[in-house]
Amino acid sequence: MIRSGGAGGAAGSAGGDKPTLAVVGATGAVGTVMLSILSERADIWGEIRLIASPRSAGRKLTVRGEQVEVVALSEEAFEGVDVAMFDVPDEVSAQWAPIAASKGAVVVDNSGAFRMDPDVPLVVPEVNAHAARVRPRGIIANPNCTTLSMIVAMGALHAEFGLSELIVSSYQAVSGAGKEGIDTLREQLTLVAGTELGTQPGDVRRAVGDTGPFPAPMALNVVPFAGSLKEDGWSSEELKVRNESRKILGLPELRVAATCVRVPVITTHSLAVHARFENEVTVEAAHEILAGAPGVVLCDDPAEGEFPTPADAVGTDPTWVGRVRRSLDDPKALELFVCGDNLRKGAALNTAQIAEVVAAELAAGAAAR
Repeated sequence: MIRSGGAGGAAGSAGGDKPTLAVVGATGAVGTVMLSILSERADIWGEIRLIASPRSAGRKLTVRGEQVEVVALSEEAFEGVDVAMFDVPDEVSAQWAPIAASKGAVVVDNSGAFRMDPDVPLVVPEVNAHAARVRPRGIIANPNCTTLSMIVAMGALHAEFGLSELIVSSYQAVSGAGKEGIDTLREQLTLVAGTELGTQPGDVRRAVGDTGPFPAPMALNVVPFAGSLKEDGWSSEELKVRNESRKILGLPELRVAATCVRVPVITTHSLAVHARFENEVTVEAAHEILAGAPGVVLCDDPAEGEFPTPADAVGTDPTWVGRVRRSLDDPKALELFVCGDNLRKGAALNTAQIAEVVAAELAAGAAAR
């Protein structure tokens, strides 16, 4: 076990063993993906402790090919933990993440509870891994899945050209609304399959009845709203894209406008991006940068029908980028289309990558002593 200070300070040493990892919310949708990812990636962890609500305690889940019993969320559950990944609702993270940090764990939180806290870094390892080292509260935040679906690509382009403005339209999968969102779409698809619905005003709405967590039917439809309503008609998802992009890229004055749209896709968010830069851009230069960027796959040959779609990107780790064009009216602007699995890179994978950055830091600190 490697111990760390509660505020993310220098790690202690206990024989140089592999660090202990806790997964909080192990039985949830993102937690399930997380266990799969931990089983696929390089095994850098010692004990992996699975933590969930008391009603899930005692269940056994498979991670790294072994059955591990889930323990109830409590202060005692964090004893001896070096890194704690939280995949729980905002209110649970807000209460328990500081407790875990006070017990000596570095917390990597996937909720929205701490993302805009100035004392909590918001980290995407391919873009700003260095930010993870400065964590006054002992907490590191994981961005929202919509932001994560594009920011790896935008970070690579920003490093070369200097980003000055983003205009984004998202096409967000229903899994962003949780299991209820997935169940709602599947039920609606069953109701409309084999019918002539979608040809008369309101016929789909009448056929599906309850629209679940969405303000309108998802089957045979797109819904130009995601998240909750905020001031001046903006949605919470749209403001997250703006605020989180600014923080991750270190551009507090970056001009960002987003329109978030829910589409009848189970998993994988897509975004159409208009990006303006400080310097003139070319498609050739953009292709070269994106092709070499960690965490990005360039798929851009429209003549051959090659460009990213959610059906092809789902279940994969990278951000897929295609339809790269220089703006017809602005030599400093690019248009592009990106896809990213909102449950993998958009949530679980990025959390795991942050945790690995912290584990490497703790191990280096222990070795130095």
